[in-house]
Amino acid sequence: MQRLLSPVKRLLQVKRGMQEAPAAAASLLPEALQRFSTFPAVPLAKTNTWPKDVGILAMEVYFPAQYVDQTDLEKYNNVEAGRYTVGFGQTHMGFCSVQEDINSLCLTVVQQLMERTKLPWDSVGRLEVGTETIIDKSKAVKTVLMELFQNSGNTDIEGIDTTNACYGGTASLFNAANWMESSSWDGRYAVVVCGDIAVYAKGNARPTGGAGAVAMLVGPEAPLVLERGLRGTHMENIYDFYKPDASTEYPVVDGKLSIQCYLRALDRCYAVYRQKIQNQWKQAGIDRPFTLDDLQFMIFHTPFCKLTQKSLARLMFNDFLSASSDTQISRYKGLEAFRGLKLEDTYDDKELEKALQKASLDTFNRKTKDSLYFSTYNGNTYTSSLYGCLASLLSQRSAQDLAGSRIGAFSYGSGLAASLFSFQVSPDASPGSPLEKLVSSMSDLPKRLASRKRVSAEEFTAIMEQREQFYHKVNFSPPGDRKNLFPGTWYLERVDELYRRKYARCPV
Repeated sequence: MQRLLSPVKRLLQVKRGMQEAPAAAASLLPEALQRFSTFPAVPLAKTNTWPKDVGILAMEVYFPAQYVDQTDLEKYNNVEAGRYTVGFGQTHMGFCSVQEDINSLCLTVVQQLMERTKLPWDSVGRLEVGTETIIDKSKAVKTVLMELFQNSGNTDIEGIDTTNACYGGTASLFNAANWMESSSWDGRYAVVVCGDIAVYAKGNARPTGGAGAVAMLVGPEAPLVLERGLRGTHMENIYDFYKPDASTEYPVVDGKLSIQCYLRALDRCYAVYRQKIQNQWKQAGIDRPFTLDDLQFMIFHTPFCKLTQKSLARLMFNDFLSASSDTQISRYKGLEAFRGLKLEDTYDDKELEKALQKASLDTFNRKTKDSLYFSTYNGNTYTSSLYGCLASLLSQRSAQDLAGSRIGAFSYGSGLAASLFSFQVSPDASPGSPLEKLVSSMSDLPKRLASRKRVSAEEFTAIMEQREQFYHKVNFSPPGDRKNLFPGTWYLERVDELYRRKYARCPV
């Protein structure tokens, strides 16, 4: 990370020495950063340049230290074997006790990111949180995270919480990139945090829960570059999943409607994305349709893993319907009977769904399956789900496999907001390269997941009841043994009589 730190360190040196030697200080900056000093050669608004290759430089993933096995839940809930493990495609589900809340999850993941990268705390100029786990209707999680920056004296940090179901993390990432490519950028890094505790009332939805957080360091010259101008977005007003009752953690869910909304949003985002990239290609003299073949990998927001497999198949169906008759016959074997269908008429077509999953299985295995490791073994993490899938892909593939590829990403938040966008991966996978360092940093994800404690379905249910009991309670210290938390984990130490929360950190 030393190569990444040096521009920021030089910029901070400039800020400290401006009053004594402004001309000399400005000379410390590389040419690209001089544009963001207080002595620009020309007004920034009149320049035609952006920081180069803005994207994800580093990542950190946090999840609770305990999980429940889905086979145990199947037995406990008296459902048929395979209902959760096969029907949902889930193996384990991580969960939090009362000792952890959304603030503690985000404190932990940001602390770990900063420690892993060895970044100085004053090198961060923007910090934004995407979450739908709301424990205060006014005070943002971001304000709690500022505690981490207190000793550095760095209070000049833009950004705040962003909320819309599972979409807040993506909105925060877009905001960070937009800030960095704007006249507001001061040359420092951005940190994007997304995390949630996904819990449901007793019933069919409870096994689709989970908990976790992801922090991302955003900056120029990144190994995962956000492709500029390539975002397909769809938003509309719908009540598929929402949380109107502030007295409970649990959402109101229309599962069937939510899946239909997810797939419809995917169709529309893909159509917009495809049109935008084809327009870019035409300007470059390339005149051909965009298809799944142009994405080497495809990751999705993953409420449960089976939906992701259906989603990849859905993209293939979009390609099939827009292809010529000859291509439909030669390229898409087994789908000929569905040539006359319209997208909007097929969301409940089980025959089509079965044919699509069969036709797309090889593509799914090559482009998407590796991204589901975290979701399979930890469950749904709402805003961080998509980025847990990105971390999984990095943990399961080598830098050489990823180098030069394009990774498509679909983000969905109920209510609804959705975007399909893409990362261009650096072609440099050499030892010590930013890409190799990023991939290496994610390689321990399977080992860390395997180190968690397995908890019985009975104990899991008791902890869920305990969370209900203490939700919005005041003047208490959470029950539980701190030894059950991972080393270095932040935890809720106390809630006082005025609802003020105090946190502490386990020894590293």
